Amino acid sequence: MGEGAASSKVLLTGGAGFIGSHTCVELMAAGFEPVILDNLCNSDASVLDRLQRLGGEPVPFVHTDVRDAAALRDVFRRWRFSSVVHFAGLKSVSDSVSHPLEYYDNNVVGALRLIEAMQEAGVKRLVFSSSATVYGVPERVPIAEDAPLRPTNPYGRSKLMVENILSDLARADPGWQVLLLRYFNPVGAHESGLIGEAPSGVPANLMPFMAQVAAGVRRELNVYGNDYPTQDGTGVRDYIHVMDLAEGHVAAVRHVLDCALAGARAINLGTGRGYSVLEVVRAFEQASGRRIPMRMTTRREGDVAACYAQPGVALQLLGWKARRTLQAMCEDAWRWQSMDPGRGP
Repeated sequence: MGEGAASSKVLLTGGAGFIGSHTCVELMAAGFEPVILDNLCNSDASVLDRLQRLGGEPVPFVHTDVRDAAALRDVFRRWRFSSVVHFAGLKSVSDSVSHPLEYYDNNVVGALRLIEAMQEAGVKRLVFSSSATVYGVPERVPIAEDAPLRPTNPYGRSKLMVENILSDLARADPGWQVLLLRYFNPVGAHESGLIGEAPSGVPANLMPFMAQVAAGVRRELNVYGNDYPTQDGTGVRDYIHVMDLAEGHVAAVRHVLDCALAGARAINLGTGRGYSVLEVVRAFEQASGRRIPMRMTTRREGDVAACYAQPGVALQLLGWKARRTLQAMCEDAWRWQSMDPGRGP
């Protein structure tokens, strides 16, 4: 289908990143035509070759920043998109505390520039990559979408700001159809081992750090707190396989294209089950055949004992639920790490 023709083209901002690249593969498999826009600040252009191998055809790529209004206008003139999935943004909680202005500029201003370009182009179907961090410290678990929204760091606040902007816009203009996807803890990799999570610098999340320890890139895993009121004293989180998450995005794109009801709707994407740090370590040791040396240390400020989703709305609204097991998450993450044993500085 040629440029400018009406199509099933979907713009993926930040589409070269961890979740964006896996969603790109699933969109292609579902018959959509993704176009990636990315500034490559936390990803690598080499992913495009791997996406071509997985999808069987090259994915159009635009190397630019989502805050570049002129570049966005050009992109929307060049292709007629049916919808947009907005992944682009910075995502480290700790970095957001150190560099709040950078996070508000990237995440909030970037979203505003994108929304303005969409409005101008008449494209009003949007899936937004939000986060469970908008809930902050939960009053109870599992966490439902109507739980209080009290983020405790600039990253979470930037996500909630964009949610509020989109909700206000959808109320003001009934032509908009928006889904706000609140992810829990994405892990794993594509089963081929061709794409996965490749954080720059020291990984901020458990599984990529643990994979680097298993590969000998790092000496040991720090376990932050073993005195929580959980089954083994370590923190409990809702880990979701990135391929389940990608399938959730495909279901979300279909929903915003097919649903006649306008507005903005928040949806949790999680498994509904929590695993402790020690449970994840044991599963990863089994998947890798390697021992994970650990060092118990004090709790991190802001961490909570347990955090996992009530995922029922996703099943009801999108017909989606997570299917892959913790063992599959660990096996796929280890396969990805093993394809490049030195991955990580």
